[in-house]
Amino acid sequence: MASDEAHDLTSVESVQLIRQFQFEKVLNHDTRSKSINILGTINSTPAIVTAEKTAFAAHDEAAIANLLTVENGFPSIRLLDRNDIYRWYMAVLVQDLETSPGAKVSLIWPATKTHVEKYGKQRRRVIRETPELYRKILLPYIEKMRGDRIQWVYNILSHKVEADRIVYENPDPQQGFILLPDLKWDRTTMDSVYLVAIVHRRDIASIRDLNKSHIAWLKSVHSEIIQAATQTYTVISATQLRVYVHYLPSYYHFHIHVTNVEHDAGDGAAVGKAIMLSDLIARLEEMSDEVYGFANSTFTYLLGENSELWKDAYASVID
Repeated sequence: MASDEAHDLTSVESVQLIRQFQFEKVLNHDTRSKSINILGTINSTPAIVTAEKTAFAAHDEAAIANLLTVENGFPSIRLLDRNDIYRWYMAVLVQDLETSPGAKVSLIWPATKTHVEKYGKQRRRVIRETPELYRKILLPYIEKMRGDRIQWVYNILSHKVEADRIVYENPDPQQGFILLPDLKWDRTTMDSVYLVAIVHRRDIASIRDLNKSHIAWLKSVHSEIIQAATQTYTVISATQLRVYVHYLPSYYHFHIHVTNVEHDAGDGAAVGKAIMLSDLIARLEEMSDEVYGFANSTFTYLLGENSELWKDAYASVID
């Protein structure tokens, strides 16, 4: 997404590209999500690879049964310990790219300094963002983070890229949105469904731009997302979907996250990051302020010390 060259690669070329990755160092790892972020280079240009162990395809009982058969099960297994009726092993599982891949891998190339800092290990701070801090610090930062920085979003909205991944689209330039699988999802495991809805309108960078005039639109989008998701993935009901937004968002064009409630979305669905869209709408309905809306609210969120926002703005004003 960082360059036209990266956008234009075919499937075969993309596979060949990642095979050229040269390891430099581990940026970060997470034992809970079984994921790792690795810094390296491709053609002497910085690149970041993220690898995450995939979930078991529990919906495919035939594949799970095959996983445990004598003939096709564990090609290598070692007993770690035992106690009464309990036994613990380390094992190698049979893997297949179509039905039971070992990992989901993503590549950012060319990677910027901002990417390296974002995916590296960092301490986090609790920020209480008042309306004054929003206007003084966030607004200038948001303007800097729009435009070319989110060209990849505009490419999706104009169908230049990822058009084949679109689950649903309402093409109306003011009311509509595109719904597509988030790249974090393997697009197979229903318990970990992860979709993102990117609105077509460009006047809303974050929830800070929302006011009471947007209530009817937000309700319509929420309903349309639920309907499209449950019609596409029929094994999931409306009450099994978590529909939420981030503040701070990872990019400043309004978008909505949609996940299966069974999916452990980690920090992305945690306090200090995620706000349920239905709760957001309720807060707007309760407001007496007709014009400014959330621009006059106070929000508390977590911010990493590696972030540009912390280094350039908050570090000098917050202990």
